[in-house]
Amino acid sequence: MTELDIERARRNMISQQVRAWEVLNQRVLEMLEQMPRERFTPERYRTLAYSDTQIPLAHGEVMMEPKVEGRLLQALDIQPGDRVLEIGTGTGYLTACLANLAGSVHSVEIHEDFLDPAAGRLRELGIENVTLDSEDAARGFSDPDRRFDAIAVTGSLPTLHYGFHRSLEIGGRLFVIVGTQPIMEALLITRMGEQEWSTESLFETDLPALRNLEAPSDFSF
Repeated sequence: MTELDIERARRNMISQQVRAWEVLNQRVLEMLEQMPRERFTPERYRTLAYSDTQIPLAHGEVMMEPKVEGRLLQALDIQPGDRVLEIGTGTGYLTACLANLAGSVHSVEIHEDFLDPAAGRLRELGIENVTLDSEDAARGFSDPDRRFDAIAVTGSLPTLHYGFHRSLEIGGRLFVIVGTQPIMEALLITRMGEQEWSTESLFETDLPALRNLEAPSDFSF
């Protein structure tokens, strides 16, 4: 793809996919218009970087559709000073988007071979407010005393659990997709108090589950 083709594809993504899915937050739209998604897309799928489809990655993972990424970013309403936790770094594209909007991002990834390439892409774009770690955080973040203003979970949960809830600051927001194929539900969960959370249903979608969460019977409430 030429630079002109890429720019045209990115504009079409915004107008035909992201805006059409009710993403109207101007900060999010401006950021998506600038972020080079093709640089985070595996070489063999680069021509699909701005298509309305999930893009396959190693280990059975995927890049989410751009419209879902847009809705995620809009729902979390990330502010410039916010501390963000991302569960699942992947190629680093959503990490870069979160970092562009937030004060800092801590991203954890179970697949260690994803981390160095993602870190390299972030460095190439001069993104310095991100910390990457290897961790299986499917049931919650490892540090029970650390809290975040926003948490983005980039794989689905077969059944909702409370492992991420307690990593939120009061007023903090959690985006998570819950359910099993073929229909899952995207939720926005806000911490209203030390033992109080509100839940809003956003839309239906489909996304591979986080690793090690295939059996719903493993969950406790």
